[in-house]
Amino acid sequence: MNETDTEKISEFINSSERGMVELETLLTACRALAPENGGDGETGKCGVLLKWLADHGLTDTVHYDAPDCRVKSGVRPNVVVTVPGKSDDYAVWVMTHLDVVPAGDQSLWHTDPWTVAEKDGKLYGRGVEDNQQGLVSAVFAALAYVKNGIIPAHTVKLLFMADEEVGSVYGIKYLLKSQKLFRKQDIIVIPDGGDSRGETIEVAEKNILWLRVHVAGKQTHGSRPDSGHNACLAADALALSLHDMTSVFNKHDPLFEPDYSTLEPTMRSANVESINIIPGEDTFCMDCRILPCYTLKEVLTEVRRRSDEIEKKYGVKIDYTTPQAEESPATPADAPVVVKLAAAIKKAHGITAETIGIGGGTVGADLRVQGYNTAVWSTLDDMAHQPDEYCKISSIQADARTLAVLFDE
Repeated sequence: MNETDTEKISEFINSSERGMVELETLLTACRALAPENGGDGETGKCGVLLKWLADHGLTDTVHYDAPDCRVKSGVRPNVVVTVPGKSDDYAVWVMTHLDVVPAGDQSLWHTDPWTVAEKDGKLYGRGVEDNQQGLVSAVFAALAYVKNGIIPAHTVKLLFMADEEVGSVYGIKYLLKSQKLFRKQDIIVIPDGGDSRGETIEVAEKNILWLRVHVAGKQTHGSRPDSGHNACLAADALALSLHDMTSVFNKHDPLFEPDYSTLEPTMRSANVESINIIPGEDTFCMDCRILPCYTLKEVLTEVRRRSDEIEKKYGVKIDYTTPQAEESPATPADAPVVVKLAAAIKKAHGITAETIGIGGGTVGADLRVQGYNTAVWSTLDDMAHQPDEYCKISSIQADARTLAVLFDE
């Protein structure tokens, strides 16, 4: 790209603040909640987005919708918007998701979570950061080319996905199973995680293991523990034992923070309704984030071994399910997507980026499992899922500038 075109693109992004706020405002007003979160999916929000894109010149759209009879439209939308490049030897993908999480306790918000509030250069509202910031940045990076009649060096693909917040069954998992959208040489960036300076590129995720553990004993009166088998006591002992598996899976990896595997007891179900009843059943959950040097098979083998020990000691029966079990390889630090993204960050902002790993999880893991190198990156304050979620308008612009450079790398 020549210097004149570079200046045009930069000026377009710098002058697009009101348009960015407008798009964020429109999207936030659409409560794109999954059925699991009491919503009707992303169709309404997707329609608003596509109309806005068409009105502004981005009209090359293709739907890859996933059937879902639980929502009124019958589908969960996945849409690709294409900006043709001078070369199609590889495409530059920017992947964002349309769904958001519920607002949670609205008393903790200082503004209406479904109406964007602008204050001191920040936009407040549910979804403004997760993942609308990345979405809006990608859109305006693409528009910078389209509005100025500049053709990017490589074809640009903007993918807007469904269902990321509750497992991606109707999003990236559906696309990877039913479509052949990606090529191994493509550059795939996911602006859905990062830091306040945009200087970290996530290339690896810890393996995720969620456990739901059910302990069956024998209920009895609180004064006669000798006549029963206390499921609560056995569950407590097992939770502590599983937490202590860090003594077995004890390696450290400085790519991650924390740099070790974590195995944490979390949610617990109600068991009995009175203090003087020793419970015959108890259910608890574990959230385990395991360094990729260990396999989930190894971890589950140790879980079973320790469960067997507790069964024998307390006279109970233990079984468990795995609501989530994901493991993925890392993207090499010298993969083209990492090298090109780091070069774009350097060129756009003078920042030397570093590679990191995270506790998980993003859709990047699904892609890496299928052999597609991906990078997760953005400039954000990590307000996802929190009350008073916000994004900085300056961060939307900064990331749009980086992506605009990447489109011409």
